[in-house]
Order: sequence, then structure tokens, then C-alpha cells
Amino acid sequence: MAFMEKPPAGKVLLDDTVPLTAAIEASQSLQSHTIVRRYSDFDLLNNSLQIAGLSLPLPPKKLIGNMDREFIAERQKGLQNYLNVITTNHILSNCELVKKFLDPNNYSANYTEIALQQVSMFFRSEPKWEVVEPLKDIGWRIRKKYFLMKIKNQPKERLVLSWADLGPDKYLSDKDFQCLIKLLPSCLHPYIYRVTFATANESSALLIRMFNDKGTLKDLIYKAKPKDPFLKKYCNPKKIQGLELQQIKTYGRQILEVLKFLHDKGFPYGHLHASNVMLDGDTCRLLDLENSLLGLPSFYRSYFSQFRKINTLESVDVHCFGHLLYEMTYGRPPDSVPVDSFPPAPSMAVVAVLESTLSCEACKNGMPTVSRLLQMPLFSDVLLTTSEKPQFKIPTKLKEALRIAKECIEKRLIEEQKQIYQHRRLTRAQSHHGSEEERKKRKILARKKSKRSAVENSEEHSAKYSNSNNSAGSGASSPLTSPSSPTPPSTAVEHAPF
Repeated sequence: MAFMEKPPAGKVLLDDTVPLTAAIEASQSLQSHTIVRRYSDFDLLNNSLQIAGLSLPLPPKKLIGNMDREFIAERQKGLQNYLNVITTNHILSNCELVKKFLDPNNYSANYTEIALQQVSMFFRSEPKWEVVEPLKDIGWRIRKKYFLMKIKNQPKERLVLSWADLGPDKYLSDKDFQCLIKLLPSCLHPYIYRVTFATANESSALLIRMFNDKGTLKDLIYKAKPKDPFLKKYCNPKKIQGLELQQIKTYGRQILEVLKFLHDKGFPYGHLHASNVMLDGDTCRLLDLENSLLGLPSFYRSYFSQFRKINTLESVDVHCFGHLLYEMTYGRPPDSVPVDSFPPAPSMAVVAVLESTLSCEACKNGMPTVSRLLQMPLFSDVLLTTSEKPQFKIPTKLKEALRIAKECIEKRLIEEQKQIYQHRRLTRAQSHHGSEEERKKRKILARKKSKRSAVENSEEHSAKYSNSNNSAGSGASSPLTSPSSPTPPSTAVEHAPF
């Protein structure tokens, strides 16, 4: 087909989930590697982020006295605080607006335009489909775009087309990748949202599903409209309220059942979050199975990459389930992970599952298996009434390709965790050596060493002087010399690097 003719070769190596940080070094800089930003740039960014409904601490404008040294110093401090707030907000830090502001060199492309070009190529050879409208910014991914569709001979039905680039974790060969993408419409499971059509080439993939106007599980929790932009829907919910206990139990059990199904099939997932769970009545159906084939990084990667015991896609799914369960219970994500203490919950059985997936001990020692979670009191007594038989036949050759790709994804995660761990150790050491207490200790130690060296030198000189007198008194024929001057005490001080 004509879909994606002459595409850009290869995958996108940049991991968009890696958090960006920014430090304002000076009020003006001419260094080539420094991004120069004016106050007006911050103002434009802030206006664009108002859709999130957050009160962001951008310093106010000042027309008079804006070149005073004190004002410039205070303005820099205020802008730095503004950047810190944005880059530590999980949703804002991943959005395209912030990425382009902080890293314009890597995020200069018009991703919507690229998606439109590729989708237009597809429709040249598939005339039965028609684009109704683009669904602008309904997802969080920068390189994944959505369009509302219809079939020309069935104009009342609405579908959603998603298009995405390949990501840094795409390790399947082009042939295996395309075969697996085209297998997705054959996957039948009561808790997987069915794919109507799927195709791919060596650089991207396109999938079509039925449009559900009720939205996702996250839309239910946040009382949001599915077509609204991601920032507007989820950044600052007007009403925070968790689900009822029976909903938590039922939805949780359904999600665990489909995770177990995928794990048993050897199909890597790693992309569980509330926006990837479609609601169909009282049934949860998992979305975006293609993400792991595309090599896209997980929504929660910046969380689990901090913990070296969460190093398999199975343990990633369990940890992400903990995030999802927290959101279902309390109506919002946790402020930070690991979670030291949990607010009151509808049942202690809920807290037990949360502790096993989000607590300090769990993150330090590792995640339980999906089978273990299914046996816990919160889910063990849930009766599932579906009669649909799961079906997903993956040829043996493709299963082996999936296994190798899964190992490569996990290897990259482990390497990233190792780097984070080493950086954290170095930062702690530098902070420790640079503390006021450590400086005092080093000064005291240096003085003691200096005194000890002076005493040793003085004793050595006395011994030499004594030996010289003994030799002269015994009539030795050595020439007469005057005693040498005492060696001055050493003033060298050892400085540990800080």
C-alpha cells in the first residue's frame, strides 16, 4: 500500500520520558551551547500552559527599574522557581510545550504535520476511510497523534486512528515488527479493547479502533470529556474523588487478569496507566498493546527507573498497577513514590495491595507477581461473568523474537537504573563533602596532621643532633660542623574534593 512511502529510516533514539532540568546561569549569555530565553518567552509558555488550570509561579512583569541589579537577581530566582515547578510536575514535564521550550534542538519538528502527511498517504490506497477531525493533544505522547474517523459506507460509526513513530526500545526486526502489528486485530480477549485495523512500516505504525464516547478509566475518575486535551483533563481536576470499593475490586481484577494473560503469552506490555484502560459499561479493556512493539517508553518510566529491583516488564506492570490502584482509590496520583504512608482507604485490603507495590519496602525489595496480587483478599473473591474465550495466536518464531526484544528492553532499563544509581551516589558524596560539618572535620584533621608532622620532624632533628655530639666526643675524625637549623613544621593541608 502507499501508506508511508519513503519514510524516515530508523527509530527515534531520544527517550521523551527522561525528565529535563534547567538552570538559569546568568541574565545574559552568549555561549553557543546556552539557550537564551527572554522574559517574553516565559510569558508565552505560561499562557500556553494555562489550559492545565494550574496556578504557576511566574514572576510578574515590571516595566520600570527592570535593569536594576537587585531586580535582575530576584527575577532570576523567581524564573528558576518557575522552571523547577514545571519540571517536577509529571504531566507538565512530559508535554510538548515544555519540551520545546527547554530543548528546542531536539523538539523542533511539527509532529502533527508529520502525522498528517503519513496518514494522508495511507488514505490514497484505502479510500473507504475518511478523517472527520484531528483529536488534538488528547494523549500525552509527543510523537503519537489521533484522528476521529468514519467508514464512508457507515457514516454513523466513529473510529479513532492513532499514528506513532518508533521509539528507543524498538528491538524487533522490521519484518517481525510488521507481522506482529498486523496480528493485533486477531487478538480477542474480554479485557482487551479490540483493534479494527493495523499496519506498519520500518519507521512508524497506524492503528484504528472504535471510538468510545464514554472515554477511559481516567476520564471516569476525573469526570473528564474524552476529546479534551490531556493537560486540561488531568492536570488539575476540579473534584477529587475515588471510585467505590466494588468498582476498585472489579476493575482491578479485570486488569490483573489481562496482564496475566499477556505475561503467559510472552507478550511484553509495560504501559499500564488509567488512560490506557477503556471503559465499556462495567468492563475494563486494555489499550495500546502496540506500544511495546513500537518501542515507546512507559508513562511511569521516570518513577520505576529509580528502583533497581523493578527491572523486568512483569515487575514494571505490577508497579504501574500500584499507581493505577492508588488513582482509583484516592482520585489522584500519589504525590511521590515510594509512598511512606497511605491515606484512609475504603478497605484495609486496598492498602495491603498498595503497600506491596508502592511502599519503600516494595520498591527496595521488588514487586510481587500478578498471580500473587490475584490471590490477595482484595481480588480473590471477585467473580468475573464474561463468557468470551481469550484468543491470541502468536507463531513460535515471533514468540522468540518477542522474548529477545523483551530482554533488550529490560537491559536498557537496567543500564539506565545503574547510571541513575551511580549519579545519586556521586551527588550524595559531593553533598556530604561539601557540608559545613565535613569542612570543619577536615580542618581539624589537617591541623592535627600538621602538628603531628611538626613533632615527628623535631624528634628526628633531636636524634640527629644527639648522634652528632656522640661522634665528636669519641674522637672521631669527622669534620667539625655547626648544627643544622631545625626543620620548620609542615603547613601542607589535604583537601578532599568538594
